[in-house]
Amino acid sequence: MFFDEAKINVKAGDGGNGAVAFRREKFVPRGGPAGGNGGQGGNVIVEVDPQLNTLVHFKNKVHFKAGRGAHGKGKNQTGARGDDAFVFVPPGTLVRDAATDDLLGDLTEPNQRVIVARGGRGGRGNASFATSTLQAPRLAERGAPGEELWLRLELKLLADVGLIGMPNAGKSTLLAAVSAARPKIADYPFTTLQPNLGVVTINEYDFVLADLPGLIKGAHTGAGLGHQFLRHVERTRLLVHVLDGADDDPLDHFDQINQELRLFKPTLAERPQIVVLNKMDLPDARDRWHKVQAAIHTRGLPAYAISAATGEGVRELMAQVGQSLSSLPRPEPEPDEIPVFRLDETPEFTVEWEGDGWRVRGERVERLAAQTMWEYHDAVQRAGRLLEAMGVIDALREAGVQPEDTVRIGSVELEWMW
Repeated sequence: MFFDEAKINVKAGDGGNGAVAFRREKFVPRGGPAGGNGGQGGNVIVEVDPQLNTLVHFKNKVHFKAGRGAHGKGKNQTGARGDDAFVFVPPGTLVRDAATDDLLGDLTEPNQRVIVARGGRGGRGNASFATSTLQAPRLAERGAPGEELWLRLELKLLADVGLIGMPNAGKSTLLAAVSAARPKIADYPFTTLQPNLGVVTINEYDFVLADLPGLIKGAHTGAGLGHQFLRHVERTRLLVHVLDGADDDPLDHFDQINQELRLFKPTLAERPQIVVLNKMDLPDARDRWHKVQAAIHTRGLPAYAISAATGEGVRELMAQVGQSLSSLPRPEPEPDEIPVFRLDETPEFTVEWEGDGWRVRGERVERLAAQTMWEYHDAVQRAGRLLEAMGVIDALREAGVQPEDTVRIGSVELEWMW
């Protein structure tokens, strides 16, 4: 089974808590605040490992978590930064947010990386809150939580040339004849159940050739194996369209395959193609060659006759493929494959009644609640001032909050006393 999709959960490290501490030194009876800041939480980073070629290693490992930042200490000591977590993927992997389907990264080069979840900021120690009017603050911040999300990983093979055609056209035999790849070959449809890659070296050219499982009519809707493997055609620069010389009407199959490419993604049907009539070792294929050659030429495409089984015409074909590639640029990313970063247009916070209390939702207000050390009086006073400045207090009053009502912000549960 070829693993070219995976879904994983990533959690960046939480920031470390700030410290509440004061200088305690001989002959310094009123030492000032000396609580250090917490360390930054570790990030989760997706990185390309050129030694990988599938996503099978995510079958048994789904969760990835970065390290938490260390807590701040006295003497203004800042906590250590949390360790980053690395998720290694093969070249050609698309990284998407599973919830929104937004593209976070298109990773094609060795060691290329993208940060997919950022660690939480470390909480500030009480030394950071000292002012001329508050010289001995007894408050600090908890570390901010790290980002957490589900990712969908999608592998698109990085091959220069894609072999396409109906099942049993001889694509696997051709790949085996020109490279060291040894795909399974048999005389029945869908022998190839996964893409196979081979490196071809001929004259001064070398390139990667992908044998893609046979397509059939309706492949763009998922018929046969089409839906699983059509996307692997997208990164190729050149298509070698293999026709079955033993078939009664190879031209009809040629038109069907191109129609499936067009329906899946219109740009694929415009990709440069070299058309090959295979099985010239059979008399029927030789009889059909001139008709097929003429029809392909009328479509403006080059046509070659080969026998992958005996090697007839194969070297000439590969030399032409190499020469064609030398003048072809890599396909530009499709518009939906460019990472898009959207501004958050959601309200800053919302207030709603849950039946047994009030719920305040919003990124900023929930972060404030999570970082506040509610056991310290000074921290509670500061949180109240910030909630009022954000407009949360007025919004709760307008919603009808009553004394002793429960107000929940994130995982924090408060009693209304304002």
